[in-house]
Amino acid sequence: MKIYDSLIRNFTEFEPIEDKKVVMYVCGLTPYDSAHLGHARTYVAFDVIKRYLIKKGYKVYHIQNITDVEDKIINRCRETGDNPKELTGRVHEEALELFDKLNIKRADVYPKVTEHIPDIIDIIKKIIENDYAYETKTGVYFDVTKFAGYGRLSGQNLEEINRGQRVNVDKTKKDPADFALWKKGEDLITFDSPWGKGRPGWHIECSALSMKYAGRPTLDIHGGARDLIFPHHENEIAQSEAATGKLFSKYWMHTGFLTVEGEKMSKSLGNFVTLKDCLERFSPNALRFFFVHVHYRSPIDYDEKAIVAAGESIERILNVLRLIRENESKKDVKNEEFRKKTDEYINGFYAAMDDDFDAPQAIANLFNLVKAVNVELEKEGIDQEAVSSVAHMIRDMLWVLGIKEETVTLEDRKEQLLSLAERFKIDQGLPLEEILKKFIEAREEARKRKDYETSDSIRSRLKEIGIILEDKKKGGTAWRIE
Repeated sequence: MKIYDSLIRNFTEFEPIEDKKVVMYVCGLTPYDSAHLGHARTYVAFDVIKRYLIKKGYKVYHIQNITDVEDKIINRCRETGDNPKELTGRVHEEALELFDKLNIKRADVYPKVTEHIPDIIDIIKKIIENDYAYETKTGVYFDVTKFAGYGRLSGQNLEEINRGQRVNVDKTKKDPADFALWKKGEDLITFDSPWGKGRPGWHIECSALSMKYAGRPTLDIHGGARDLIFPHHENEIAQSEAATGKLFSKYWMHTGFLTVEGEKMSKSLGNFVTLKDCLERFSPNALRFFFVHVHYRSPIDYDEKAIVAAGESIERILNVLRLIRENESKKDVKNEEFRKKTDEYINGFYAAMDDDFDAPQAIANLFNLVKAVNVELEKEGIDQEAVSSVAHMIRDMLWVLGIKEETVTLEDRKEQLLSLAERFKIDQGLPLEEILKKFIEAREEARKRKDYETSDSIRSRLKEIGIILEDKKKGGTAWRIE
């Protein structure tokens, strides 16, 4: 299996440090406001990566921090009068519940910065002892000029980095690019330290928490969104390796931006869509499939029509599983050509995922598989053993992609169906399947009379309550629940 490593800007064979164990750290939320779709895109991408590694037999230990100390949190609390601990706890819990709806597997641990100040202080001490940091009246700063590899992740040199610094650079720093490990001064969130009261810098938090929970200086995978490459991940590498003298992460993986009309979605730009609002309008399966149909490293533009189309695509996949169940009584006829073709598509799915988690190409093979099954099911006799095996493989693929095969029954639509039956003067005392059969018969009678207004009305009214009628090529009407 090969992956794209952002540090070397090339593909490389994936080999974790320990056999069949992967320690993965993904930068977590700064919980001061509702999670938006940009967050969801990144966490869905790493969820697919995690699921595929599990599918291949790896034990994945997933660490994801909670940045509950940060300027945005302090500023929001000043605006609202909120308590920082209560605000961050509330916002993060809401985000986790939304991610649960998206079927994102939870991390093994979510360490909070505020609960690990001694660990952060310890790593800062090591950096100072190793002569990579210095103290001023405003804080403790990392000396980037002493770290030979600084800039290699982002592909920048110090001259370029310094040109990008703000004009009002802290004059107490030796170099404009030097970054804070500890910020001195009292604020809404303040801790004691050997350098006086203050709070940790943003970057040092991730280094301390990732290494503490990994139980070793080197991670297998460090991930996050592309906008974290500089300065956040660049600084993480410098301070971590300065503290331990060891490689910080064997592989670096980054997701492409979620954009709105070509511009990165972010709270600072005010062009973000909250995940909560989106999930009230679209199904989790539709939104998730919208994300995974684009390669995790590529940008994806927010498109509501594309989300609707993604939902329809999922229905086509789930529908073939329903059709397989409905055709279990058909005559069993072995079909070698079908077996060969479906094996090719199944192998194609996993070959694509082995190629830097190429979900779009994997999905293309999945749709070819679905098409092949649909063709087989149209026959009078089908290869029952092969079709059953393919159904199992499709479910495995959906698990890797994080798509739920949600089972909805007529009982779940009982109230709406009985209400519709009353409107169309159908006996509500009948069993639900009989009521639906009466609707199908009434629609067929209307079509025979060429009363297309009534037949179309029956079909559309049923669709409104999630019951889809599908006319078969060889006659008759099937139904399914959406």
